[in-house]
Amino acid sequence: MSKTVKKIWNWITTVLVVIVVVLALLLVGARLIGLQVFTVLSGSMEPNYHVGSLIYVKKADPYELGQGDVITFMLDEDTVATHRIVEVVPDEKDSSVVRFCTKGDANDAEDGSLVHYKNVIGSPVFTIPYLGYVANYIQNPPGTYIAISAGAILILLVFLPDLFGSDDEKKQKKKQDKPEQPCNS
Repeated sequence: MSKTVKKIWNWITTVLVVIVVVLALLLVGARLIGLQVFTVLSGSMEPNYHVGSLIYVKKADPYELGQGDVITFMLDEDTVATHRIVEVVPDEKDSSVVRFCTKGDANDAEDGSLVHYKNVIGSPVFTIPYLGYVANYIQNPPGTYIAISAGAILILLVFLPDLFGSDDEKKQKKKQDKPEQPCNS
């Protein structure tokens, strides 16, 4: 392999490895610092949170939340939503229980039911547009298989040139590895 081709090859594989590492940190590494990651599936919070974005949520104390704050919460057993608090509603029977009246920024009406404080996951910290499409694709076949295959191919691309270097490179390496002959005196 010529030096120019080898430099280009090294540059391409380095860029690909960096992309994979950054994606892994964005998709998985966020959990290491206490953030939960969700994909925005509807336009109810447009223009702040676009469909297909990843939204990073940090745990929040429900008692410190107020009107105007955006929260991510369990809507039901399988559905997570992110909406703005319109009103904090204390429970009539137990003052330690708080509920939230919420509404999507792009929705005309408030949500149909109050959010119990125990269903609050947290507050959004930041969002990355379009990365949610990638995350959703990777989480389901065939995206999972493609991601695993792409990772395996990337690993091969990084290590194969070293395993199967040219004959000239191997000869050069052997010459460098030979110990020098001592002088006969």
